[in-house]
Amino acid sequence: MRDALVAAAFQLFLERGYEQTTVDDIVALAGVGRRSFFRYFPSKEDVVFPDHERCLADMTAFLAASGKEHEPVRRVCDAARLVLLMYAENPSFSVQRYRLTKQVPGLRAYELSVVWRYERALAEYLRGRFTGRPDGNLHADVIAAAVVAAHNNALRSWLRSAGQGDASTTVDHALGYVQSAFGAPPTAPTSTAATAATAGPAFPSLPMPPADELPDDVVVVVSRRGAPLWRVVQEIETTLGRD
Repeated sequence: MRDALVAAAFQLFLERGYEQTTVDDIVALAGVGRRSFFRYFPSKEDVVFPDHERCLADMTAFLAASGKEHEPVRRVCDAARLVLLMYAENPSFSVQRYRLTKQVPGLRAYELSVVWRYERALAEYLRGRFTGRPDGNLHADVIAAAVVAAHNNALRSWLRSAGQGDASTTVDHALGYVQSAFGAPPTAPTSTAATAATAGPAFPSLPMPPADELPDDVVVVVSRRGAPLWRVVQEIETTLGRD
């Protein structure tokens, strides 16, 4: 019944337009009553996003099952991949929904509220992992926002291509930036407590490959340890602006 209502709704959205389609139109085409519709969907907007509640529940359960052995940034990146799997299950439907959402401002606003809930779920997990760290909550919120931004950038690129190509590869590439920027890099064992105490700031530095292995279009910016993140970003923007 749920699938039948979604199929009827999208058939009408494509034929008549979203605004011109009513709940009565949808249930008439599906051959059910209004009560059946509202048993599955609180509103017409919800029928456009029938799978996000399940996906959000899956993500929350995935994060809740995390252990101390899981590196937190990698864990939230893996959680974001659950959203990708949801979209990739039915590429044609996902592309249709993307195109419809772009055309209807109300649906775009609804989608942003859904994205915010995903981001909050990621941030809540990270806040728990970063308890006691300097700026732990800020660190958690910045990483959660970065994961969502990277995931959505790659996902929308895939949707704009009408679902062509391997979405997983595109999203993995985008999330790799987040992992490189915020994830804990491998560290060599240390022999003294003093070394551990001065290991570095809350935002770990990135391992630097040899200069002869860097591509020609890579820009390296050196910043002092402890510099605020906004200053680092400013230095990067300034450097790029000179090219």
